[in-house]
Amino acid sequence: MNDQPETAVDARTHRWGMGAFFAAQAVFVLVSVLLAAALGNSGASALVLMLVLPTIFAGAVAVVITLVRGNGPRLDFGLQWRWSDVTTGLTIGGIGMISTTIATVLWTRWGPEEAESTVGGLLDEAQLSPALAVVIFLHVWLVAPLCEEMVFRGLLWGAMERLRWSRLTAFVLSTAVFAISHLEPERTVLLLVIAIPIGVARLVTGRLTASVVAHQVNNFIPALGLLLLSLGLLPA
Repeated sequence: MNDQPETAVDARTHRWGMGAFFAAQAVFVLVSVLLAAALGNSGASALVLMLVLPTIFAGAVAVVITLVRGNGPRLDFGLQWRWSDVTTGLTIGGIGMISTTIATVLWTRWGPEEAESTVGGLLDEAQLSPALAVVIFLHVWLVAPLCEEMVFRGLLWGAMERLRWSRLTAFVLSTAVFAISHLEPERTVLLLVIAIPIGVARLVTGRLTASVVAHQVNNFIPALGLLLLSLGLLPA
């Protein structure tokens, strides 16, 4: 019984809607702008802060909103430790990693030459210490997926369920918004390929744990690449 997807009634017991998602996005943008204005080109540590903190703050806003206007992330997002969800996330994430790797190779070969990720572009010329490189690795691999999932397939998905939109609609729209919100127009199609398996994990389980795990699995290779790049073990 506990491993069944949440029902539409369960998903609508919270009291937050689309405004919650926009609030988290606004915090992300505001923190990014404030850090850029305050730190500017202050070195590698400043760059790491500008990459890490906006995402963490947005994720924190998602948690606070569920506590104030809902039942907490465990119930509202289905962010619970269940081996069935972890297994589903690992399986779908593994499949997604394969499809993403193939899509990335094809995109690198035939896509626009300037289509590089924002994080990768910022780190190309950065001289990071091993400690800072590990921080970026752990953030991209583990922390960013958790925060992003709480915002996109937590707040946004939950808002659409509260409006009584179908789960399939929530999957399609959250996937599209996730890809577009990265503000990398040249890579939007590739980001859609990356986002689809992650959304599928949320769709089939009805809970966020599976999509977080799938997202983390999918981010492992890019995170490892950034680590090796930052340490000078891969060419820029």
